[in-house]
Amino acid sequence: MPSARRAAVLGHPVAHSLSPVLHTAAYEALGLDGWTYSSIDTTIDDLPGLVRDLDLGWAGLSLTMPLKQAIMPLVDHVDPLAVVVGAVNTVLVAPAGCGVTLTGTNTDVYGLVAALREGLAAQGRGAGAVAGSAVVLGGGATAASTLAALGELGCTSPRVLVRSLGRTGPLQEAAARMGVTPHFEVLDATASLAALREADVVVSTMPAYAADPVAAAVAAHGATPSGVLLDVVYDPRPTALQSAWAAAGGTTVGGERMLLHQAVEQVRLMTGRPAPLAAMDAALGAVLGAPAAG
Repeated sequence: MPSARRAAVLGHPVAHSLSPVLHTAAYEALGLDGWTYSSIDTTIDDLPGLVRDLDLGWAGLSLTMPLKQAIMPLVDHVDPLAVVVGAVNTVLVAPAGCGVTLTGTNTDVYGLVAALREGLAAQGRGAGAVAGSAVVLGGGATAASTLAALGELGCTSPRVLVRSLGRTGPLQEAAARMGVTPHFEVLDATASLAALREADVVVSTMPAYAADPVAAAVAAHGATPSGVLLDVVYDPRPTALQSAWAAAGGTTVGGERMLLHQAVEQVRLMTGRPAPLAAMDAALGAVLGAPAAG
């Protein structure tokens, strides 16, 4: 196997990704000279050709939207967690005969659990705290990973608030595979406010700016939320929802924390070594500056 290897994050768009910062910092801290990590703007149509060209010069791929489902039929194996969630965000490249074998896995769940535990710890609940109640905003691929993460934290019946119930079929199928029983409801910024305010954990998986009406409702109400908010969006940073939640006195966790922790697990899987969390966190902080909210 070559000593110089490469990895990359694929997606469309992908120029904003902070993954190259995190992985490059890890390679430097681990002394992996010759390892490189880049970003490649890749559409669903581009993906098969790129996957076909993978060889032992590659250590792996990170996948972001819209590729997390499209990659699944293109790899040789999909690990059980990724099958259950229905999304792959990591591809590992390993030797097999005269070629390579590709394994799809999911580190988003790991990243979500670690980020939420940071928020729960910030509230003084302890590292082993569980989430008795939770609300998920949005119904896409990241919402499926969120359901798995909440299950690990002890919440198997979260409320899932979506803009269209008719588009929740894949998420309902993923929930059934996980053995969790979410309650699906139509998101109404004002009517849903009580559920958000009272939950132990709220996770927004909605795209940038899509949760702004919810943010306006939180700001207008003024009462302190009781739980931790994780908004998976990190561009813009902070999001309007994060800002409103923090201004109301609530605890927030930025999407960059999920990104950090899922990258930590990717580095471990791709290199076979424990990831240097402190070095990766420092590199992230150098790019982003001070935390956006607390």
